[in-house]
Amino acid sequence: MTHRVKICGITNLDDALTAASLGADALGFVFYKKSPRYIDPIKANEIVANLPPFVTPVALFVDALDQDVESLIEGNSRWIIQFHGNELEKDCLKFGRPYIKALRVKNEDYLLSQLTEYPSASALLLDAYKEGVPGGTGETFNWDVIPKDMKMPLILAGGLSPSNITKALTIEGIYAVDVSGGVEQSKGIKDSIKLEEFILGVKCG
Repeated sequence: MTHRVKICGITNLDDALTAASLGADALGFVFYKKSPRYIDPIKANEIVANLPPFVTPVALFVDALDQDVESLIEGNSRWIIQFHGNELEKDCLKFGRPYIKALRVKNEDYLLSQLTEYPSASALLLDAYKEGVPGGTGETFNWDVIPKDMKMPLILAGGLSPSNITKALTIEGIYAVDVSGGVEQSKGIKDSIKLEEFILGVKCG
């Protein structure tokens, strides 16, 4: 199976177009103001308006106000939503868009208890758990706890980079991979060489 690639933490048009030209399937935009990769919604919609076809923009929110989510997605019909906080399934369904639910993996028992809580999700994203940090830790977690028989698509995140992507692709049951800090030259600014290494590592690995 060819794995899909999501490049997260996009903050400017150049990085977006570079990632798309290299073969990224999705681009993530962070609308969590405490993140160093936060992007203003107006700027994000300007970038999305200039994306080529077949590249999916993903709006990342953390326990956001309904009005903030609605204001952003009204700007473009292409948005899908990634919920990275404590949202319940009913919260994720409010907006009438496909959604991804991020799960921070504390341990195997916690992961197994959460995997069935969002049956309406398009996919579940598995990220590393760190107290008080909703994502973007740059850390991996124990990949051995990932179930191999999930029917729902699973997206692997957390500490991925060109150096470990080959190993990540050996995990059974992973539909896509998600990277942010592992392909940056500084927070929010992508490194074109790392982007190319990562995406080609996935597509040709």
